[in-house]
Amino acid sequence: MPDLVLSDAERAELTRWTRRAKTAQFLALRARILLRCAEGGTNKQVATDLGIAHATVNRWRSRFVALRLDGLTDEPRPGRPPSILLDRVEDIVVATLESTPGRDTHWSRASMAQHSGLSKSTIGRIWKKFDLKPHLQDAFKLSVQAVSLGLDVLAGRGRY
Repeated sequence: MPDLVLSDAERAELTRWTRRAKTAQFLALRARILLRCAEGGTNKQVATDLGIAHATVNRWRSRFVALRLDGLTDEPRPGRPPSILLDRVEDIVVATLESTPGRDTHWSRASMAQHSGLSKSTIGRIWKKFDLKPHLQDAFKLSVQAVSLGLDVLAGRGRY
């Protein structure tokens, strides 16, 4: 494969993508691939150096040659877009883990569905995806007997 030649502007942009903390990891990897290829490395050497598949280097080098920097972003994926945005899913997960529904000890699918405005089956799919089981709590629960024993100890009527 012929040497990959970068313009100064392309090299600066690719370098910026590899160093910037907010760059998506997939884009940073693609930038590292191209910078290594531009240094004169073969696809096989670059793949070995970066610990990735040879086909991955081939794909991104070819896309860059054809489309330059614009070829490094993901193409739209086929199929229906997700009906629930990630921020809604995050809200459900956070609410499940960090809050309780009023006086109850844990969320049920029905109570979370009512709280969020989503269906019970959607809540179930989200919980399954993130392996959430609010009915199996790890937290310590005080029983009525333990509370009354604690009150007796505080009042001086009992022992530990």
